[in-house]
Amino acid sequence: MLTGVLTLAALSFVFASLLVVAHRKLHVDEDPRIEAANQMLPGTNCGACGYPGCLGLAQAIVDGSALPGKCTVMSEEERELLAGFLGVDAGAEEKVVARLACAGGINVARNRAHYEGINSCRGAALVAGGGKACFWGCLGLGDCELVCDLDAIEMNEYGIPVVIDDRCTACGDCVDACPKDLFSLHPVSHRLWVACKNLEHGDAVLDDCDVGCDACGRCAVDAPDGVITMVDNLPVVDYSRNHDVRKAIDRCPTGAIVWFDKNEGPVTGRAAKRVIRRSARQATAT
Repeated sequence: MLTGVLTLAALSFVFASLLVVAHRKLHVDEDPRIEAANQMLPGTNCGACGYPGCLGLAQAIVDGSALPGKCTVMSEEERELLAGFLGVDAGAEEKVVARLACAGGINVARNRAHYEGINSCRGAALVAGGGKACFWGCLGLGDCELVCDLDAIEMNEYGIPVVIDDRCTACGDCVDACPKDLFSLHPVSHRLWVACKNLEHGDAVLDDCDVGCDACGRCAVDAPDGVITMVDNLPVVDYSRNHDVRKAIDRCPTGAIVWFDKNEGPVTGRAAKRVIRRSARQATAT
């Protein structure tokens, strides 16, 4: 037994010595600027910059593979402060935000059934797609608001999520949470926006939603050649082209295609009927 104990002790001593030697040979001193830069970043760890959290971005900024402007959550002043601390250019990155492809709140869109169950869009969607008459429409139960840790999404009085651009970090949590795939991430320069995913066409669309796209195609005609095309009864904007064309929304009769004004938010065209109803729209018969 004594021999076994001595053998184990000897092996422990050998392995410990090897670990000490390996630590001395392989140890790399961390640049103290990384932790300092990490402290100057917002600490949201949203991943919108493409790095695994703020520490990952701090390491990239210090080693020169990224600039402070990669963080779109920080203010311009904060980015300049970090750049000055590290002695690098601040750089610039266009802010990316979440956009919702639906405007069908309870005041303009009908329900075909009353849902009772778990207060969740995902839960409601499992029951024949939810109670909304428009199969593609927002169910309004706020899964997206719940998962947004930065309070960048608020449900309005009509049960439609409203994205607050200044708070949004494009983390993508709302994209994952929405069972109807209504959210997508876009640079703020994508101001021409189709706020509908309904694939039906004609006046029957308006039986279910006053602001649904009826596939009239006027926006595609009015936009410069190729900027908007009709695909499966829905306008699709080609953002690789010059899409700074507000006139594309002017003749939309329902306001399904909008222009994101920097100050006013989503704006509809001149031909769109003004939404004046404040109460819930009457449900369709089942």
